[in-house]
Amino acid sequence: MANIKSAKKRILVNETKAARNKAIRSKVKTSIKKVEAAIAAGDKAAAQASLISAITEIDKATTKGVYHKNTASRKVSRITKAVNAIA
Repeated sequence: MANIKSAKKRILVNETKAARNKAIRSKVKTSIKKVEAAIAAGDKAAAQASLISAITEIDKATTKGVYHKNTASRKVSRITKAVNAIA
């Protein structure tokens, strides 16, 4: 355990930021799972609707620095490609 006041503060701040990042990451994963579930069900309308919300969540996470822009771009590309592949 840290003895210095600034080190103790750093630990608290890092825990707070980690919790925030975890919550945002979880929200993104949930939205991606909704898209994948709609794809598995073959429901193109629901897949497109959930795709839009998933892209929004991914963009928000990128803006907040949780994901790198290339990672976000890759995630968006993959789910978009999967939705477009539905006949």
